[in-house]
Amino acid sequence: MSNPLLSIIIPHYNGAHHLPPCFTALRAQTYPRLEIILVDNGSTDESLQLTQRDFPEVKIIELHKNLGYAGAINRGFEQAGGEIIVPLNNDTEVAPNWAQALVNTLQKFPDAGIVASKMLLFDRRDTLHSAGDGFGADGLPLNRGVWQKDEGQFDHDTYIFGGCGGAVAYRRTMLEDIGLFDEDFFMYLEDVDLNWRAQLAGYRAVFAPDAVVYHHLSASGGGVVASYYTGRNTILMLAKNLPGAIFRRHWPAIIMAQLKIAVAALHAWRGEAARARLRGQLAGLWRLPQWLAKRKAVQQKKRVDDEYLESLLTMT
Repeated sequence: MSNPLLSIIIPHYNGAHHLPPCFTALRAQTYPRLEIILVDNGSTDESLQLTQRDFPEVKIIELHKNLGYAGAINRGFEQAGGEIIVPLNNDTEVAPNWAQALVNTLQKFPDAGIVASKMLLFDRRDTLHSAGDGFGADGLPLNRGVWQKDEGQFDHDTYIFGGCGGAVAYRRTMLEDIGLFDEDFFMYLEDVDLNWRAQLAGYRAVFAPDAVVYHHLSASGGGVVASYYTGRNTILMLAKNLPGAIFRRHWPAIIMAQLKIAVAALHAWRGEAARARLRGQLAGLWRLPQWLAKRKAVQQKKRVDDEYLESLLTMT
């Protein structure tokens, strides 16, 4: 498997202006075997015409309606031929050696099912957006190194909690084992959910510092929608994935973190995003019984011990 096929799946909804720099950077990759798939969630701008005219090598999947990030990636996976599946945000520009670095890392670490890219800000290319995902003992996911100047401080880290879904590589065999993105998330935290399912099933996540991606901050989402789904999906992700032993050990910090978010939202009640965050938390609590039912299937695939999972947590 010296040159496995990489299937790069780009979920998209409007924002045609993001596509030329994204596709042009993919054209410039040093890695020879790429399949580029644009999954369009029902765009109403010139996205499809632009892609067909200027980037005919890109395969287009038209969904005609918005299935969210998770639905778009899953539809792309169904038609992807690669041994490595790489979700990529449309508002990114990848460095020329990005794909090669992902492949090199997977080949170097056969126990890894996930490879996280180094994501830097598009307009401040010395500043980190993510050096892979971490997960706090308070139950909150985090972007490692976010807003820090990149001075190589994470470059010697190897095994981490997971990868940010904006630019991450997955082994196809892992996805076939643990399942694809959970479309009930619709958007936000579906990558954290997948990180948890991978770790529980014994697949490691590795950081690839040479797999550099430049990302427009909040260009593909944010505001009220992000606040609602982040509030809701954090609770649902915890209910579905967090092992009982870890919850029993850290439940005061987990509950307190959610209460602090709720109190902050109440204090900022006049703000639309704050109200959306609180509505999201309430929606998450309302749907807990349904998601606790999903938990059984996830926990049945658990192949690692609680001490290992505990070692993945960032103490807060």
